Amino acid sequence: MDKYQLCEKVHLFRIEAPHLVAKAKAGQFVILRKDEMGERVPMSIGGLDRNNGILTVVIQEVGKTSAAMNAMKKGEFFADVVGPLGIPSHVEKFGRCVCIGGGVGIPPIYPIAQALKDAGNDVTTIIGARTKDLLIFEKELTEASHRLLISTDDGSYGTHGFVTTVLKILMDDGEKIDMVICVGPVPMMKAVVNTTREPKIKTFVSLNPVMVDGTGMCGACRVTVGGKTKFACVDGPDFDGHEVDFEEMTKRMKMYQKYEKISYDQFKAHQCRLDQQADKLSK
Repeated sequence: MDKYQLCEKVHLFRIEAPHLVAKAKAGQFVILRKDEMGERVPMSIGGLDRNNGILTVVIQEVGKTSAAMNAMKKGEFFADVVGPLGIPSHVEKFGRCVCIGGGVGIPPIYPIAQALKDAGNDVTTIIGARTKDLLIFEKELTEASHRLLISTDDGSYGTHGFVTTVLKILMDDGEKIDMVICVGPVPMMKAVVNTTREPKIKTFVSLNPVMVDGTGMCGACRVTVGGKTKFACVDGPDFDGHEVDFEEMTKRMKMYQKYEKISYDQFKAHQCRLDQQADKLSK
């Protein structure tokens, strides 16, 4: 395993998994487990190097397990890398496609944009971050798209505003858009869907609810789409954004935040003590 830091609390991992990479497609995900006692964590596919059998995932430190994974050293091994899981993104010749990624939702947009481009679509990609220093995968998406547009919340790079700010500019300029696909934080995906709802632009979103087994057995990742219960792991992760109940999904994703914070704080405190002991030993 190889890794390097992209920005604050965000690391890119390159994992040798030739059998998985040979079968995986854009839009699917994998489940990682750091060690035998580790939590099983779903991660979107951020790149597929088929020539060398290398899987790319990008991990943002938000809790105990992601922090422990980001603390791993180059050359270490994950106990499990399971996949590919989920249904691949629907790729056909739509016409003019807009791929939208925000935060760590940007890496999984990369293979999707490339697949849409390879299928003969005209691909515009919009990526956004809070500030320029947190923007990732600019080079990769420049190559995978016909046009790359950037937004930052603070205006430090690209358009000052959100990804929807850029999307609205395209729409107001009269650009014909045949399909939108969006990956990122739930509020961002909801905002994109609300932007495309009235003009009735086909819009797909990649959902990231709480997930346990990733095979449809536990039901933890259930979401309501078109008034029906769906499992993001086996029915998705891509769904028609105009049919997703984002309010319900947001509430379900907040259920364990209190406990996640407690676990994360305890892990960071323990990690800090270990670092202090290492410093003493080295002096």
